[in-house]
Amino acid sequence: MFSTPNKKNYFLLGCLGALISFDVTAVEKIEDLSSLSLEQLLSVNVIGASKYEQKQSEVAAAVSMVTRKEIKAFGWRTLDEILASLPGIHTSSDRQYSYIGARGFGLPGDFNTRVLLTINGNRVNDAVYDQAYIGRDFPIDIDLIERVEFIPGPGGAVYGQNALFGVVNVVTRKGSNVNGTEVAAAYHDPKIGGEGRATWGKKFENGTDALISFSGYQARGEDHFYDFGEAGVSGVAKKMDGERDKEAFTHLENGGFSFDFSYGDRRKDTPNSAYQSDPLIRGQYQRDRHLLTQVQYQEDFAENTLHFTSRAFLGRERYSMPLMFDGFSNVQSAQSDWQGVDLRLLSTNFADHKLLFGTEYQANSRQQQKFDDSSTPEFDTNMTKSGYRVGVYVQDEWAILKTLTATLGMRVEYNDVIGQQLSPRGGLIWQATSDLTLKGLYGRAHRAPNAYERNYDDGVTQVANLNLNGETIDTFELVADYRWSRNLNLRASLYHWEMSGLIELEEEAKSEIAQYQNGDDIKATGVEFSTDTTWDFGGRLRNSVAYQDVSYVDTGSRTYMVPHNSPLWLGKLNFSSPIFETGVRVGYEFQYYGDRNTSQNETLAAYNLSNVNLMADKWVKGLELSVGIYNLFDARYKQPISESNWMSSIDQDGRNFRLKALYAFQ
Repeated sequence: MFSTPNKKNYFLLGCLGALISFDVTAVEKIEDLSSLSLEQLLSVNVIGASKYEQKQSEVAAAVSMVTRKEIKAFGWRTLDEILASLPGIHTSSDRQYSYIGARGFGLPGDFNTRVLLTINGNRVNDAVYDQAYIGRDFPIDIDLIERVEFIPGPGGAVYGQNALFGVVNVVTRKGSNVNGTEVAAAYHDPKIGGEGRATWGKKFENGTDALISFSGYQARGEDHFYDFGEAGVSGVAKKMDGERDKEAFTHLENGGFSFDFSYGDRRKDTPNSAYQSDPLIRGQYQRDRHLLTQVQYQEDFAENTLHFTSRAFLGRERYSMPLMFDGFSNVQSAQSDWQGVDLRLLSTNFADHKLLFGTEYQANSRQQQKFDDSSTPEFDTNMTKSGYRVGVYVQDEWAILKTLTATLGMRVEYNDVIGQQLSPRGGLIWQATSDLTLKGLYGRAHRAPNAYERNYDDGVTQVANLNLNGETIDTFELVADYRWSRNLNLRASLYHWEMSGLIELEEEAKSEIAQYQNGDDIKATGVEFSTDTTWDFGGRLRNSVAYQDVSYVDTGSRTYMVPHNSPLWLGKLNFSSPIFETGVRVGYEFQYYGDRNTSQNETLAAYNLSNVNLMADKWVKGLELSVGIYNLFDARYKQPISESNWMSSIDQDGRNFRLKALYAFQ
């Protein structure tokens, strides 16, 4: 860890130097099936941007993609670790959940409500907290991911609710990708944790593709020392950081029909006494059970100029949190049920136009929140409501010239909380040369307050705000993609966004109890530089530097200008390569996070992280062995957490290891 200006300057110079990458031709070309050429990587189509397949150069966004091969090369264990490798993304953890910040914004403990997460296009964000689950609470095993698409910027014109800072679409593997049975096991230290997975997949002669998988994880966790501040208590939380997780996933498809089912059950013990519960008391935890399913049908008509998609989906989330307050047990719980349909028609019948028409309806049939107080049962609360949202959207991808394309879109959405919302989108994409693509983008997105922010009221920790309004973000962006050579791609992105109606946890004037309120407007200007380099010997280097200047438009009564948990600088470097003649591939990851402020206006020093993963998949046919070392140099650092905790920041993991073995029977 470091915080001195000189060391920061050295880091920035190093990152800028790394951006000047050279196209090196290997002396000895070695075939390596665990890597893809840059041309192959750029040719992988994106689905999550417009709900239909597009070339990456055609997407009206600075899209990023991570493939399964890269996930294996770097030994990433959770979705947030994958996302943390991308430009402009910073993550944090309060040892309960993982949180994602994008383009400089990520308020501590905001439940990831401003990023939309989907699995094969199916919304994961629940109907009470609008939470995107990106840690071990993500409801499918990471080994089942084929690729992760991140589309930064407003996605409201197509998706509506939650897509303020981007859309994360996880595309899963199919049975044909497995073609047999896979079993995997891993050991984690010093968490003293183990995990296992069994997956079967096959494509039958009649065209049916099937995949079934079960997985589990259990860890005792580490012992940590905590100072609980105003509680006047400090000490070591022994055997209080445990975690248990189990998952099931099924994918079936035949012809135009497909079916997805996922279920995750995760329990995380609370070592740091969340929500200012009694310190150093065992048996306090948070548990999430998440069920998600969808049935989809696709068909082409009119000589393949009309593509029709119909989708029915259903989701369930069950959350519970038993905590102790003044020696008495209290349980906060939430149950959400949602279901709906999504109908889309994509037309290529008109020359130079790709027209998308769609409508989506989601019924939030249950949005229930409960608080049970064993000390004073008369204060028990049960807040039950239901709601809905319906949207109609249209998008035109118009080839004005052979080298000039415009993307124009609009979604009109109505929900039962704040009424009608309009989310426009516009993009102009110019293929200036065969190697240079320029994009000018604009988008707007909205977010209605979720049931927890608006309705939760236990009279002790939080009071309701039925007058809470929604948030709106407008983003302008310029993107330049330049293919320097066959093996080197450069990207620069300049953006400016402004958010109004920010929903923040404040203090209600009359009761002096916490309440979600609409706060001051926020603005940001930022720039991201990134490169992607591959070599013929199978090596790949992907790196980025991001500068993100975020501030409140008018501080009002605030004593600070920059939002909490908003780093000014980010730096990422990911290098993977085969180690010649050994059958081993190495993946090295370097990350830099600039200073961040806590809810108590403390400054947490910048820090570096290095991770390394060694993978051998050629020693024995079907066998894959890997060892990952995370936080290689044992950096000591903190991250901001929500002000509803005893402390405003929390220590993160030191050096830790994972040993993993996978065997594929075919």
